[in-house]
Amino acid sequence: MISAASGMQARMDSLDMLANNVANSSTSGFKADREFYNLYQEQLPVVETRWTDFSQGTLTLTSNPLNLALSGPGFFALTGPNGVVYTRGGEFQISKTNQLVSSSGYPLRNVLNQGQPIVVDPAQPFTIEKDGTIAQGGQTVGQIEIDQIAPAAGAISKLGNTYFAVSDPAAIPEPARSAEVQQGYLEQSNVAVADSAVRLVSVMRQFDMLQKAMNIGAQMDHAAIQDVAKPS
Repeated sequence: MISAASGMQARMDSLDMLANNVANSSTSGFKADREFYNLYQEQLPVVETRWTDFSQGTLTLTSNPLNLALSGPGFFALTGPNGVVYTRGGEFQISKTNQLVSSSGYPLRNVLNQGQPIVVDPAQPFTIEKDGTIAQGGQTVGQIEIDQIAPAAGAISKLGNTYFAVSDPAAIPEPARSAEVQQGYLEQSNVAVADSAVRLVSVMRQFDMLQKAMNIGAQMDHAAIQDVAKPS
């Protein structure tokens, strides 16, 4: 029963993770969570740790100049309420103060101005080069900060579904020089929906089997107490 309970807990963790992946399969810039299993120290596999799959999703043309996607490794750097945050989600907008911000209102950081917000004129079109340089009216108005963090375990952690933060003080962000900004595109989620759905059904079946095993164990205990231990 202890082994079955342990297995059920592992599958509950898997169900939560898989359900979140499937729910965000259409979220721009979402990175799927996966898991490592401990297969050798327990009778049944137990989720040992989760990890995030940072592989690139498909880039889809939208023709919206405020939609940006990154081709290659790296993240858009933004100023969050508690410091710098990172994202691959590229659905940006112009705030009431004419700053380029994310859907949550976090401003993009300007490399040319020590991380200050990038201000544009909403009445004029602007272009963004592959290195993140923004030009408007024939002048450069800023350059988007694009950073790369070494993919060491625990170096970066999720904040919600599309934001990340550096969680290891030893992990120092560096400019993502090989990343290219694609204006008018969005990076889709890297969740493999079909595989996740199959996995979800498999984990649910395993959970049901373990639940039945616990019920059988409880019935055996009940029988032992009621019948075997009954004095003659």
